[in-house]
Order: sequence, then C-alpha cells, then structure tokens
Amino acid sequence: MNLFRALWQVHKWLGIALGLLLVLTASTGLLLLVKKDYDWIQPPTQRGVGGTAEQYRPLHEVYGAVFAMGVPELQQESDIARIDFRPGKGIHKVRSKRGDVEVQVDAVTLKTFGPEVRRSDWIERLHDGSLVGDWMHGYVMPTAAVALVALSMTGYLIWLMPIAKKRRKRKERARSETGAAGNPATPTADRAAS
Repeated sequence: MNLFRALWQVHKWLGIALGLLLVLTASTGLLLLVKKDYDWIQPPTQRGVGGTAEQYRPLHEVYGAVFAMGVPELQQESDIARIDFRPGKGIHKVRSKRGDVEVQVDAVTLKTFGPEVRRSDWIERLHDGSLVGDWMHGYVMPTAAVALVALSMTGYLIWLMPIAKKRRKRKERARSETGAAGNPATPTADRAAS
C-alpha cells in the first residue's frame, strides 16, 4: 500500500470515528462563544447600586440573602459551587452545585435577582466531556483532540500530495522538452535532410 492510500485510510477512519464527537464539540463550542448574547444560555449580569469596597456587605450576609429565597438548590453553604464577584457592576453571582442555578446579589443592598438557570454550565460540561464522566473528560476528549490534529494533517497531505505530484511531472516534462529542443544535433540533422 502506497503512502497516499495509507493516509487516505487513516483520514477516512478517523473521520468516521470522530465525526459525531467533532460535531458535538463544535456545536457546543459555538454556543459557549455566544453565551453572553442569549439570555436562555446564560442569565445577563445585573447591575447593583454601586458603591465602594467599604460599602460592600460581608459574605455571610450575601449567603443569608440567598438562603432566605428558599431556592431548593441553594439552602446551605455546601450547596454553593462558587461565587463570582463583579466589582464593575457591584454584583455577586452565587452558583449552585446542583441544577446549574444562579442567584445574583447586589453587593451593597443585598437585593437578589433570580434564581435563573445557567444552561452554559451544562453546555460546558457537555463540551468538555465531564457531563458523561471523568473518564470522558480525562481520556476520550484529549485523545479526540490529538486525533483531530491527525485528521487535519492527513487531510492536508491528501490534498497536497496530488498537487505536488502534478507539479513534479510538469517540471519533468518541461525539462525533457527543453532538453530535446536544446539539443543542437537534432535541428542540424533535420536541415541537412531537407
């Protein structure tokens, strides 16, 4: 089997094996790129009343404001996955460990906004494979990334090899034609014969 055929086989089977995974990864990646443009993917960040760092309420009061809402996914500190603070907007974004729920809290007044569902978190877990399990995130997705590089490289080689082969043949043909035309014995012999 020649090199071109071997590359074509590798490219074909990698494409078949990875096709659906690549479509899923590209689709979820696109959604993650535009997540801030669509409220149904990620809730927009609210704007607090503003203030200085001295006016910001302590974290335990932020917790209290969230727990007082009675959101099933946010009942106690262990339910909180993380809190993002946006000083430019004066907002704490409190995110739950379960259910992808977010409550936003004004850092000064403790006014709450939400709860809202953060579909972007679920999409991100689907994108990186962690939704399926650690084995998918830790082994399958990195392997797929390496395979995508191989798929791209074999695709480029399959595309470039015939072009290079045609150029090489064209140069050889031009060289042989130049060699035949540049041979002084041939035209002289032709003239002598006429």
